[in-house]
This record gives sequence, structure tokens and C-alpha cells, in this order.
Amino acid sequence: MKAAVMHEFGDFDVLKYEDIATPEPKSGHVLVKVLAAGVNRLDHYLREGSVTRDIPLPHILGADAVGEVAELGPGVSGLKAGDKVIVVPGFPLKEAEKDIYPAVTAPSFALPGLGIWGGYAQYIEVPARSVVKDETGLAPERLATLPVVLATAVRSVKKVARVEAGDKVLVQAGASGSGSMLIQVAKALGAEVATTVRGAAKAEFVESLGVDLVIDTRKADFVERIKEWTGGKGADVVIDNLGGEVLAKSIDAVKPLGVVVAFGFAAGAEVGFDIRSLFFAQKQLKGSMASDVADLEWGLEQLRAGRIEAVLDRALPLSDAAQAHRLIAANQVKGNIVLLPWAA
Repeated sequence: MKAAVMHEFGDFDVLKYEDIATPEPKSGHVLVKVLAAGVNRLDHYLREGSVTRDIPLPHILGADAVGEVAELGPGVSGLKAGDKVIVVPGFPLKEAEKDIYPAVTAPSFALPGLGIWGGYAQYIEVPARSVVKDETGLAPERLATLPVVLATAVRSVKKVARVEAGDKVLVQAGASGSGSMLIQVAKALGAEVATTVRGAAKAEFVESLGVDLVIDTRKADFVERIKEWTGGKGADVVIDNLGGEVLAKSIDAVKPLGVVVAFGFAAGAEVGFDIRSLFFAQKQLKGSMASDVADLEWGLEQLRAGRIEAVLDRALPLSDAAQAHRLIAANQVKGNIVLLPWAA
């Protein structure tokens, strides 16, 4: 099969398009023909080795994979060859841990493309319990934009921040793949949503998602604008997928007793802030990472109800995996980018 394989950590061109052996499904597993694979910022960090280098090489990235069942391993029931499926973006590898909730707390929890080989290939082999049937009716390239960003957005907004109807929520970097989905999940829950962007084109994009307030950080201070928007109170919730120096300001932007969810570190992994800004006003700082199958399924229900949509920036052949990573790293993607393993 064809795959984008990394034999070392480093710059974009460590992703090599080459032929490797097609895996065979083990007992209780299925072989999925990957029709489209999403590209996430996490893939960029893993490729360069900035998250961890504790990954056996060679390695195949890609937590998002959608397609159809190609072959069943021994003992698999409830699926058949040809079924359209979505690979769940994270699951326990050990059968004995399959019922641990939340799944991310299971010792063997792994993401495709991190703990096991991922979706940057024509086929992926995964446990049968880690796929859900695709009932969305979406084309593969649109569907592949969803699993990671949708499921993780549901977890951070609904489960961790506990956003409710009427809450005022600030989402950082709303034009990004994760940001655009965080906005939609918060809106689906009935919240009013503000978001930060850089530039007019991204402002126009997030406006199309129905945000209530767009803050161009090249022109305005987002803390001041949030205070104006909330009558001086501050946001009920801030979802911060940037980290770095932004996180301290996110804490300033949330109201007393409000919640800041640390969701990523695109602006830097090192964070510094005055602890008094947190505890004097009894603000809460929570982390959110990964998701459960229930988060994905709730998100897919919202999709089918028309409250959430897939946001595809562009689809590229799998042979252009390095270019996809360049675009992600340069912040030149609005929404999500997808690779097509079977494209010429």
C-alpha cells in the first residue's frame, strides 16, 4: 500500500511517500480502506518531535481516518466488508480496558498516529470496537475533517467547561480547525460566542459560523473587548487552544468563578501568569485532551441535526502530506485540511 512514512523527526520533508506492506487484521480487529485522512496541528508537532520522541520509527501519522471496511479479523461481528466507517480518534488498545470512562484515563489509551500507526495510508488496522458506522452521508473528504476536532471540541466545551445555553464563551483562534469546531459546538449548546482572529479574511470566515463577536487581535485587545461585550463581567468560559503568553490574558478575560480550558499550545508550551489573577477571583483552569466515543457520537448527532457542519479548507493527494504540514504550520488553513490516499 501507499503511505506517508516518517523515518525520523524533523522538518516537513521527513514525510516520505512510499510503498509498504498492507497490514492484516488481527483477531477482533478490522482493516479499513482509508478514503480520506484529516491533518491536525498535532500531526505537525509529532512530526517535528516537539510533543514526544517516544514513538518507534518508522511511523505513520494521522488520527483522523474515514473509509470502508476492507477485511474482518477473526471473531469480528456486527460489521461487514464495504461498511462505511469512521475510526474513533482515540481508544484503549487493551480489550480489558475498553469500558474505562473517560477512555483517556485508560493506561493503554492511544491515538491513531501516536500510539499506533495512523491514517496517512491507504489502509489502517484497528480494533473493531474503535470504529463507528458512518451515517452522515458526507463525502469522505468532508467527513475526514471531523473526528478529532469534533470529538475533542465536544469534550472540552460540553464535558470539561460544562457550557450551557446563555453562557458567553470566548474561543481563541476561531479560524483554525479546532477553533471553528469549538465555535460550532458552543453554539449548538446555545451559548453566545466570541472569537479571536488575525486578519479580515479569517474574520469573514468565522462570521459565516455564526459567532456573536469577532475580535481581530491585530486591531484590538481581546480582554478589553470581552469586558465590553459582557458589561465588565468577563466571559463565563474561555477555550484557549493557544497557550503561551495568550493563556494569562485568557485568565484575565474570564469572570470570577469562570472557567478557562487549556486546549492546546500553538502559541507556546511554556506559560507564565500571576497566580493571584486566578485564585483571588476563584477562577478555574482546566485541561482538556482527547475524547471518548460518546463525544464523537454526540457531535455526529448535532451534525445530522444541522447544528454543526464539516469545515473543509482543501483536500490534497497523500503524496502531498509534506505540503499539508507546511500549510498547517504557516496558519494558512481555514478549517481543516485532508489527505486523499487513493488520489493520483
